[in-house]
Amino acid sequence: MTTQRLSPAAEAFLAENHLCTFTTLRPDGSPHVTPVRFTWDGEAGLARVMTAATRRKAKNLLAAPGGRVTLCQTAGPNWISLEGRATVVSDPARVREGARHYAKRYWSPPPQPPGLVVIEIEVDRVMGLI
Repeated sequence: MTTQRLSPAAEAFLAENHLCTFTTLRPDGSPHVTPVRFTWDGEAGLARVMTAATRRKAKNLLAAPGGRVTLCQTAGPNWISLEGRATVVSDPARVREGARHYAKRYWSPPPQPPGLVVIEIEVDRVMGLI
């Protein structure tokens, strides 16, 4: 869970659709950074990223369960980073929940590749300039 409540400005910024990067660590320890769409549940302190289990970001986390990740959303001089432990979840009910949040934020369902999973990030550190 988040260790702090986000300001209304930070919550509003996270609800906007801006460029976001997602950083995981490869098995050799080097960073893997990729653009993603994500959802933020401030009440639960949970961020979600929809992906396929075969994608590098999911494979990195499956190789090191509970690994730390960072989501960073940026727009001009404003940015916010959400950090925490991530879990790759294939449970159909939780994948549907992730897809529901995604569709609400982006006004369309997520892509449906074979092996769709949701990466759930329990956010415990937030940094930013809003």
